[in-house]
Parts: sequence; C-alpha cells; structure tokens
Amino acid sequence: MKKTGLKVSNLYIAQVKDKRGLENRENYNLPKLNDARQPKCPEEKEKAVEEALIYLQMI
Repeated sequence: MKKTGLKVSNLYIAQVKDKRGLENRENYNLPKLNDARQPKCPEEKEKAVEEALIYLQMI
C-alpha cells in the first residue's frame, strides 16, 4: 500500500499465487454455494502483487 497506494485483498493475492504456481494455505472461510462467483484480480493489482512477491523473494 505504501509503494503503490493500492489496497489488495487476500483473494487477489491467492489468485496471483495460483497463477504463478505457488502453494496456498487451506481456506476455512469457504463459500456456502459451490458455484459462487469470485471477482477477478484487476491487471494493476496483479502487477502490484507480483512485485511484492518478487520483493519477498517468493518468486
């Protein structure tokens, strides 16, 4: 947030980690419906998350 000024949700971080093949923890807050819609991560936030993961040496 300090660098880009964007607030990024945990859902977006998990989507980027899935896209890059990183391991995710088990989610205990599952949706009640199996076909529940999830918003897709916007391009600018995806780039910010990838930069953060590179900074943290996860990718």
